[in-house]
Amino acid sequence: MLDRIDRKILAVLQEDCTMPVAEIGKRVGLSTTPCWRRIQKLEEEGVIQKRVALVDPKKVRAGVTVFVAIRTNQHAEEWLGKFADAVTDLPEVVEFYRMSGDVDYLLRVVVPDIEHYDVFYKKLISRVALTDVSSSFAMEQIKFTTALPLEFAAEDGR
Repeated sequence: MLDRIDRKILAVLQEDCTMPVAEIGKRVGLSTTPCWRRIQKLEEEGVIQKRVALVDPKKVRAGVTVFVAIRTNQHAEEWLGKFADAVTDLPEVVEFYRMSGDVDYLLRVVVPDIEHYDVFYKKLISRVALTDVSSSFAMEQIKFTTALPLEFAAEDGR
């Protein structure tokens, strides 16, 4: 579990990971060296997995988001390995989940337009046998964040 200061550090880093350590320390009530040590510990423990830049999808021609629900009658480990390899090899897929319920797998795909999605779709179905593929195009993004809620990480639940 993370203490209050660790959660504050993570909140700041989730907003702007380029912020200087001295500024992060000021915001969380620590001097630079103890703040840096905590950040290093969070990285060593895998709490902070990596630091990235968020890119505007429209400015890199990836402004169309498609949610692809996949059903299959194949549930063998060998098939899943082949399917996972095929999907992770496609750069248009930015998220990939194995699901419970009626849908077996859910992909979030980003492309410039419907024509590029059609090319992606044909690549996908040529790589592995699927029972059903259903695509839903996002009309509007109402909320998007990469910041995780941190209240669950509290040591005492508060």
